[in-house]
Amino acid sequence: MTRLILASGSPRRKELLEQIGLAFTVKVSHADETIPFGMSPEQAVMHLASVKAAAVAADEQDDFVIGADTIVLLDGEILGKPKSRQEAKEMLQRLSGRTHAVCTGVSIRYGADECVFYEKTYVTFWELAEEEINSYLDTGEPFDKAGAYGIQGAGAIFVKKIDGDYFAVVGLPLASLYRQLKRLGWQGNAFLFPS
Repeated sequence: MTRLILASGSPRRKELLEQIGLAFTVKVSHADETIPFGMSPEQAVMHLASVKAAAVAADEQDDFVIGADTIVLLDGEILGKPKSRQEAKEMLQRLSGRTHAVCTGVSIRYGADECVFYEKTYVTFWELAEEEINSYLDTGEPFDKAGAYGIQGAGAIFVKKIDGDYFAVVGLPLASLYRQLKRLGWQGNAFLFPS
């Protein structure tokens, strides 16, 4: 039986797929996540999603494999996961009162077929006071997240508005993903689309 495999250890991506009622297996990809020189941020997220999916699909050729990668962009710079409290604080100070972009790339592999796409969402932050940033850092939430915040967690209080797909900011654009899976011939269903 053909399975759906999520090539990611992200608890947020797992929760998103569960949210729409999909049956899937998690198999963490250990692919090289180095971004080749000269790629645009949009190309980079699609590349990283593709190598993650490919690493798992090599052993799972009869299954649908989903790889994904999310980056935060400000002033043309990719803000990754902060390596320290100070770096997280600096990222949040830079995001304060400004609009940044979040790009999530997705790769779906099934046999020899691959569909790769990305969604870009713009997120605007309120002005953040230093005590708000420090209190947020104390929660520990920023340290495993690109851009040092989680829109689905306590970081939600910083968000003034978004323009685009909220779920892409969390880590997986669900509506686009579902439709591309169907286009590739996947026969499963989310609970909203019973057979």
